Amino acid sequence: MLPNVRFVVASVTAWEPDAPADLITCVHGLHYVGDKLGLLARAASWLTEGGLLVADFDPRSVRLADGSPAGRPLAAALRRAGFGHDARRRRITLRGRREATLPYRYLGADDRAGPNYTGQPAVDSYYAPDPQ
Repeated sequence: MLPNVRFVVASVTAWEPDAPADLITCVHGLHYVGDKLGLLARAASWLTEGGLLVADFDPRSVRLADGSPAGRPLAAALRRAGFGHDARRRRITLRGRREATLPYRYLGADDRAGPNYTGQPAVDSYYAPDPQ
């Protein structure tokens, strides 16, 4: 076992790291999280200055209160917060620790959203625009 690698099992809604991380990965995990944007913003603060966050992310699972996709305004907000998104690979990245603020207020989630692009059951997350 590598001395600086730890395997942690915990709820992402309450967990906080005890030290900054050089690498945070989430392979097909965000599909099952209710507050996806809240978790991404929190994870941005967990990085070291040169750290890297890489996660599978399908923006179609982020919806507005009326059920419509958050779409281009969400993509623009993520870019302004420093995130990169590869739509073809459905991957989001962030390099370097920051306090990320996204202009959305979490409303709740639908765990009956059905299968996503992987064919696995997924959760849709609902938000209201929050101009802050």
